Amino acid sequence: MSVEITYAFGNPNLGVYLAVSDSIALIPWEAPDKLEQTLKRNLNVEIVRTSINNSPLLGILCVMNSKGILLGNLSREEEVSHTRKSVGDRMVVEVLEDVRENALGNLILANNKGAIVSPLIPRHALQKIVDALDVEVVQANLGHSTLVGALGVANDRGLLLSPVVNDDEVNFAARILKVSKSGIGTVNRGNIFIKSGIVANSKGALVGFETTGIELVRIQATLF
Repeated sequence: MSVEITYAFGNPNLGVYLAVSDSIALIPWEAPDKLEQTLKRNLNVEIVRTSINNSPLLGILCVMNSKGILLGNLSREEEVSHTRKSVGDRMVVEVLEDVRENALGNLILANNKGAIVSPLIPRHALQKIVDALDVEVVQANLGHSTLVGALGVANDRGLLLSPVVNDDEVNFAARILKVSKSGIGTVNRGNIFIKSGIVANSKGALVGFETTGIELVRIQATLF
């Protein structure tokens, strides 16, 4: 498993543009071919080019694991149809139509074993999240923040969380996501919003080009 530094649209915030699982990566229509090849090589995923509400910010506007994809209610009908057709019967694609918040990637931290959901998402939507991702769902803040998805990244091995999260919360999140390793770190020279600068699955990770050597060592040790 490798951790590779890369670019996305000329900036280090690749996590806001990309969403990945162990088998599929959602990338913007306009993403360069070089980025697509890097994803295929390092994460061993099939590429699906799409948009959400005509936006390339897929990492912010959706959340996914190997079981399903959750989209916000701003998703256009043709975008949802295209995504469903692209993934076929391998994954469930659900739209949280009755949820006002649309930045689901910032509000849900998930892997294939569990999900931590922000209290900003109403409780009536939790069952739909359970059904789509096929995992246990727990609603909680992390680091006194409702942006639980923005503060971390997880695969089925490990969990990396922002320094604003305390040790008890790290242990709590690790139990919910059922990972064997967990820890604190940053990306892109101290950015505490880890999701903005990294995408990872069980096979590898890509990080923004401003990520330091010390940060890379921490990411590698925690996730793999």
